[in-house]
Amino acid sequence: MSSTGTGKGILEIAKFAVYVSIPVGLMYAFASNTTNLEKVMGKRKYVVYPPEALRPLSPEERQELGLDIAHKKDGQ
Repeated sequence: MSSTGTGKGILEIAKFAVYVSIPVGLMYAFASNTTNLEKVMGKRKYVVYPPEALRPLSPEERQELGLDIAHKKDGQ
């Protein structure tokens, strides 16, 4: 334990019990009643995807675009 006495050791055991019991108690409260879990999870969006952007041109489309631009420059 501790060199300062048993009072400090009991305090450490009590703190450890609190640190362990709170997460276990919350997990039990949500796991035993699924409506609680659905309420909490339903209010939050955990995965939010950005809006879909324009897709980049494929190499073939890029080549066709380049040829079109070259033909327009030649025509002027």
